[in-house]
Amino acid sequence: MAKRDYYEVLGVSKTASDDEIKKAYRKLAMKYHPDRNPDNAEAEEKFKEAAEAYEVLSDDEKRSMYDRAGHSAFEGGYGGAGGGFGGFSAEDIFSQFGDIFGGAFGGGGRQQRQRRGSDLRYVMELTLEEAVKGVKKTITFTAPAPCETCDGKGSKNPNDVETCRTCHGAGQVRMQQGFFSVQQTCSTCRGQGKIIKNPCNSCHGSGVADRQQTLEVTIPAGVDNGDRVRLTGKGEAIRDGQAGDLYVEVVVREHEIFQRDGADLYMDVPVSIADAALGKEIEIPTLDGRVSLKIPEGTQTGKLFRLRAKGVRPVRSSMVGDLLCRIVVETPVNLNSRQRELLKELQASFDGDGHAASPKKKSFFDRLFD
Repeated sequence: MAKRDYYEVLGVSKTASDDEIKKAYRKLAMKYHPDRNPDNAEAEEKFKEAAEAYEVLSDDEKRSMYDRAGHSAFEGGYGGAGGGFGGFSAEDIFSQFGDIFGGAFGGGGRQQRQRRGSDLRYVMELTLEEAVKGVKKTITFTAPAPCETCDGKGSKNPNDVETCRTCHGAGQVRMQQGFFSVQQTCSTCRGQGKIIKNPCNSCHGSGVADRQQTLEVTIPAGVDNGDRVRLTGKGEAIRDGQAGDLYVEVVVREHEIFQRDGADLYMDVPVSIADAALGKEIEIPTLDGRVSLKIPEGTQTGKLFRLRAKGVRPVRSSMVGDLLCRIVVETPVNLNSRQRELLKELQASFDGDGHAASPKKKSFFDRLFD
């Protein structure tokens, strides 16, 4: 069966740039890759065909030869080299994937991704005032850090470290299974890429050891429960790799007066029966000091008063919330004889005009009787 023109296979013109050829090949490779089309012989053939076309057209010298002589320029396999698909093997195809997709499909790209330690979590408890206004705190914790004896190298002497001969420093080995190429962690060096002949006595070659650390953490104003502050590179340290991050998670203690809901604060304001009935101006606390709150005559329990911009400015917003004050009318207790007498007189005076004295009570019993 005659081979199709390589430009036709990739769907590009003969004047296509290297970038256009690469994009066209990537699109076809993603579409027809065997992992996405299991047991599909037609897709596998198209995948091989696209890989062969890209192998030639992505190389300036081979492309020039192809433009001059077509497929006949490579009869015998690129100057006599054996192997499938016009002289290159399945491993060659996957190496192309490594260049284009950064190691996808087990291609083993040319740049190995740097190893990284685990992220760590530290729970910090704050008061409501600290969370709202921001604070600097010093924390102490124990975490893996570079070994002080070997300076994180893992060996007594730098000359005692040699490149792993199994994976040649890559930390991974590639196993060929028919058409597919599979990467796995090197069992000789356990993914390190290096072998230590004489390990450090303190860390036993790991390059790290648990150490108590002390850091100053700046908590921004407006944080709430569950918010986290990231300290880059302060997490778990590993040999020949990048340290993870430390996440400081905020937990805000319950406040005696205020409850927070996003940007708003809520509080209960106890008021006597007399003050609620006659009205009064009272002082209430806020997180910034004290302010006046006017209680109108006839205020009932549950009434909400909103004080604008007396709440919280959240860490991710420029808007300040409000303070909502819920009135709680208190029933007097531990009355003396004179107070009891006065209340009885007041009670008797309401008997003739109960609706005016207790509008909610009258409405409730009217609905009940209906």
